[in-house]
This record gives sequence, structure tokens and C-alpha cells, in this order.
Amino acid sequence: MPFAFEKTTLNGLLIVKPKLFGDERGFFMETFARMDFEEAGIKMDIVQMNHSRSSKGVLRGLHFQRHPYEQAKLVRCLNGEILDVAVDIRAESETRGKYYSINLSDSNRYMLYVPRGFAHGFLALSDLAEVEYAVDNSYAPSHEGGIIWNDPELGIKWPVDSPLISEKDKKWPALRELRNNYQ
Repeated sequence: MPFAFEKTTLNGLLIVKPKLFGDERGFFMETFARMDFEEAGIKMDIVQMNHSRSSKGVLRGLHFQRHPYEQAKLVRCLNGEILDVAVDIRAESETRGKYYSINLSDSNRYMLYVPRGFAHGFLALSDLAEVEYAVDNSYAPSHEGGIIWNDPELGIKWPVDSPLISEKDKKWPALRELRNNYQ
């Protein structure tokens, strides 16, 4: 199998480690294979691909989509390095309000599968970071939601005190202020 799937401390959130085939010409790796992902319990019909470029210290998130536009994501860092963070916001989850973070980079080539019901964000750690993520539902601006990046109850350990954040991301509420979670 060209992938290793590693469970995290949050149910459904998986680290995807692709197998790299390299030689003197460079390398090749698969980034998605429906049958392999389904064998690992990931049923994802990719409907949109997104690509962002950020300079060091840029923090994007924590974002999610509300019903009926919830999104699962498969996130990878094409260039540079990011701290990728997923927060469980599922109402009935045993790990609601818990987060998981991992460094994704162009050197480790890891990906993070973020199921529906999670808020997601990342911080650019390198001078330049390019991130690509596949999603299983279309983006709907009217159903966008978010959580403030420095919510004290979440206690996310961001390695920066003053990240560069969009005006919109500065105004998200704390998790406990969300009325109906992502739904």
C-alpha cells in the first residue's frame, strides 16, 4: 500500500504518510487513492481543491463549514512547513473541545485527514509555506464559521505570540460561544 494511516488522539483524525519513490531524477508519490483511503475508513469524494501561500507567522483559521456544507479535508504542505491544527467541535464527541497539532512540511510529506465536525487552521513556520487541501463539499460563504485562534479554553500551543491574522479571523467567537457547533 502506498500509504500508512496513523490514528491520532482524536477519533477520525488521521495522519496520512505517503510512500515516496525516489531516485536520482527526483521522486514520485501518490497523494490520494480512493480504494486505499476507503480501506483506512476514509470515504471522501473530493469536490474541490484549494491552494494557499503564506509568509512566516501567518495564521489561517480556525475555520469550519456549517450544515449542509460541512467539509472533510485532506491537508498537505507542498512547500515549507506549517503547524496544522484541528479542533473537535462535534457536539456528541468524547473529545469535543480538544485539539491536535502536527507539523506538515515538504520534507516529511505527511498529510492530515480532517473529518467533518472539526475546525481547522494552520500557522506558517517557514519563510514561505504553500498548502494544498482537498475537500469533500463545496465552499459556501453563508455557512462559514470559525473559532478564535487563541481561545484560552482550547489552550492551543501556537509557537508565536503575535501572528498575522485576517480581520475576519480576529473576530471569531470562542468555542463555548458557538450555539450549535458546526451544524
